[in-house]
Amino acid sequence: MSDRDGIFAGDDPFVIARAWLEEAGKSEPNDPNAIALATVDPEGLPNVRMVLLKEIEDAAFVFYTNYESAKGGELDSAGKAAFVMHWKSLRRQIRVRGTVSREEGPQADAYYASRSLQSRLGAWASKQSRPLAGRATLMAEVAKMTARHGVNPKRPPFWGGYRLVPSQIEFWADGAFRLHDRFVWRRPDAAAPWEITRLNP
Repeated sequence: MSDRDGIFAGDDPFVIARAWLEEAGKSEPNDPNAIALATVDPEGLPNVRMVLLKEIEDAAFVFYTNYESAKGGELDSAGKAAFVMHWKSLRRQIRVRGTVSREEGPQADAYYASRSLQSRLGAWASKQSRPLAGRATLMAEVAKMTARHGVNPKRPPFWGGYRLVPSQIEFWADGAFRLHDRFVWRRPDAAAPWEITRLNP
């Protein structure tokens, strides 16, 4: 029997990640697709915040944000990021590190169109990460964007997706007496095969 049978079975980490996320959707009370996304500013000082992962592709993870936000600037500047998904109900987590690039084509258009009208207009109205005088100012901007763009706004040019192509994916599952199970998939670049290693807890 393979040491990775059960919840770690298989050689494709994206298949495992999708299976874990699907399972979490049945037990997590809110946002099972929430990730803590870490970036660094030009001085190398890290930032971390919660965002929602929207797709696990065959070779990448995709999320969306305002390109002019602090995270957008740091993602574009460094070209690298990391995130962790943690599911308290399952006592599992996935850590991912890799390179990022923008997704600003038809896929981003389709996701934007799938959002509620209020969220689409909010994307136009919010100058994300910049100072705001008060909530009334934000709501006035929403009203202005509603009048300007109507009920079918196009995706703002400053809003879209990022695709993270991992060089490392680590799966962690809680074990009795803190003897946890940890496996890491590593590769030097996206074209290389994965090397799979069990780690000490």
